[in-house]
Amino acid sequence: MEKRIITSLNAPAPIGPYSQAVLVNGTLYCSGQIAINPGTGELVMDNIEQETVQAMKNIQEVLKAADMDLSHVVKTSIFLSDMNLFQQVNAVYGAYFQNDFPARETVAVKTLPKNVNVEISVIAVK
Repeated sequence: MEKRIITSLNAPAPIGPYSQAVLVNGTLYCSGQIAINPGTGELVMDNIEQETVQAMKNIQEVLKAADMDLSHVVKTSIFLSDMNLFQQVNAVYGAYFQNDFPARETVAVKTLPKNVNVEISVIAVK
């Protein structure tokens, strides 16, 4: 098994004992990303659309560090603080994935890290 830890300085540093992503035999397992601006370390929570955009930008930076992009994503998981946010998050998400959509689940959870409203993780294959 070939295992490599993937790290991007252009995405938020982990806030716990985990890696931004792990590449194993061509499959990249990305940890969930929330709306932390990696340049400032501050949360981007003006509205749910901007929060989702920042999470997606962070995902793109982790993918880039593994020489991948969103076209390599085969599975996404979206965690919401409230299912009433689904339509707005889905609209932003849809702007990033326009065809050959990855498999996905979206669930509402009681609380997310730093009390954000959305966290997104992906699995990508090269």
